[in-house]
Amino acid sequence: MDNMDTLRYDRWIEDALKSVVRKALKHCQDHGLPGEHHFYITFSTDHDAVVIPDSLREQYPEEITIVIEHEYWDLDVTDNHFDVTLSFNDVKTPIHVPFEAITGFADPSVKFGLQFKMELLEDDDLEEDFEDDEPVATEEEVESSEKDEDENKDNVVALDAFRKKK
Repeated sequence: MDNMDTLRYDRWIEDALKSVVRKALKHCQDHGLPGEHHFYITFSTDHDAVVIPDSLREQYPEEITIVIEHEYWDLDVTDNHFDVTLSFNDVKTPIHVPFEAITGFADPSVKFGLQFKMELLEDDDLEEDFEDDEPVATEEEVESSEKDEDENKDNVVALDAFRKKK
C-alpha cells in the first residue's frame, strides 16, 4: 500500500498533539508561565533543522531535554518551530527547535506529558485489537431496526441486534 492509499491517522494525531505543545509555548510567550507551570521539552538533536551549539550536539548526539521555567529569554513561537534562549553553564545560548523534532513534552506541575514518534499499526495488529470488541451491526440489521422504528413510532426500539450474543 502506498501513502496515497493509507489514511495517516498516526501523523494526524501527532500533529494534533504537537499543536497542544505549540499552544502552551505560545501562551508562555504571550503571558509568561502561570503559577508553578514549567515545561520539559525533549527533541532530536540530530534533526537537520535543529540549531544548537556544537558542544551541546556533541554532548547530546541524539536527544536532549530542555527546561523552560525560570531562566529563559526571547521565546518566539511560530507554526513550525520555536526559538528560545536558555542558560547552559551560565552562558546564554539561543536554540531553534522545529516542532517536528520534538519527541516529548511534559508539564510536571500538572502531571501532563506527551510522547511522540507514534508508529502506524499493521492491519494484523488492528484486527487483534478489535477481536474481543462488540460486533458492528450489519447494514441489514440497521435497516431492519429503522423499519421497526418507522412502523412503531410509539414503541421503544430493541437494541438486541447491536448487542454481542453469548
